Amino acid sequence: MNARSGGVHTVGVSIPVPSPYGDQLQAARHHAGDPLADAVPTHVTLMPPTEVAVDAMPELDDYLRTVAAGAEPFRMTLQGTGTFRPISPVVFVAVAEGIGHCERLEAAVRSGPVSRELQFPYHPHVTIAQGLADAALDRAFEALATFRCAFEVDGFDLYRHGDDQVWRPVERFAFGPEDPAG
Repeated sequence: MNARSGGVHTVGVSIPVPSPYGDQLQAARHHAGDPLADAVPTHVTLMPPTEVAVDAMPELDDYLRTVAAGAEPFRMTLQGTGTFRPISPVVFVAVAEGIGHCERLEAAVRSGPVSRELQFPYHPHVTIAQGLADAALDRAFEALATFRCAFEVDGFDLYRHGDDQVWRPVERFAFGPEDPAG
């Protein structure tokens, strides 16, 4: 990826939803008609899109490595749907187990060298439709109302927003101390 103008990357930190669940939720987002379905991998956000100077990236990488080293794997369960309407036109699959872990990770990630204020209070979730007409949001809400999956979370990813408007993972940060043999 190339740096954005002015030597800045737009990055985010997220917990990826593994296959087959991530694929199923991305397909549901696509089916809902969300234009970002192919541009945004299925995830639970820990740090929303944030501009970071290219020369600050090594410090951010080191900090994220430290946060991950202090975390332990946990079980995440996604279950049912929710919405942020009328505040924001978003339908999501809810995090039913692992909320506290996500909240602690988000607070740690956001308090590092890229400290920032949030537009809304943090609420871990997986977006499945955003910015669509109410009827489309209603259909997405109903389509996944009974969705349920569970998986182990053992790290998080740093994503970079490409010049092609696609978000891609660029580095994985595994939980627990680094393996010195590694």
